[in-house]
Amino acid sequence: MNQTTPVPIADFRNGMALLAGAVNVITTDGPAGLAGFTASAVCSVTDQPPTLLVCMNRSSFAHRFFVENRTICVNVLAADQQAVSALFANRDVTMDRRFEQAPWSALATGAPALEGALVNFDGEISHIHEVGSHSIFFAELRGIRLNGERSNGLAYFNRAYHQLGASAPAP
Repeated sequence: MNQTTPVPIADFRNGMALLAGAVNVITTDGPAGLAGFTASAVCSVTDQPPTLLVCMNRSSFAHRFFVENRTICVNVLAADQQAVSALFANRDVTMDRRFEQAPWSALATGAPALEGALVNFDGEISHIHEVGSHSIFFAELRGIRLNGERSNGLAYFNRAYHQLGASAPAP
């Protein structure tokens, strides 16, 4: 059967709500300035060279900052950082205010790395592809910081946050 019409948007969104994803705060800094947003659309691409992809709506206020700066840090949130996710998803909060609410440092590219995140993936945007309403940023990694003290992650599933705990290895 050849279906020539796309699936309804509501059906797509309802289906995607059932695809769990890690919660990330994506940041940049550079000549265009400081910016960040919350995303679950992050995925590894390859380990040679180590590359991630991040999807971002082109209508986002922060979009131009990433395109112009070409730096990116994917901050994978710990379970107790749900408030940081909500802050960076809130369109009514200024960028300055977002960054004032949490501790940051810089890795290789200078993009803000969230202190206490499970892991910070710091990279340079090497390619940008546009698909529909979104840009796909391909980031070649220049630095990674693992936080060995934390083991509980934050996921988004069925339109709600969920804590993911590290389980003990099977005997």
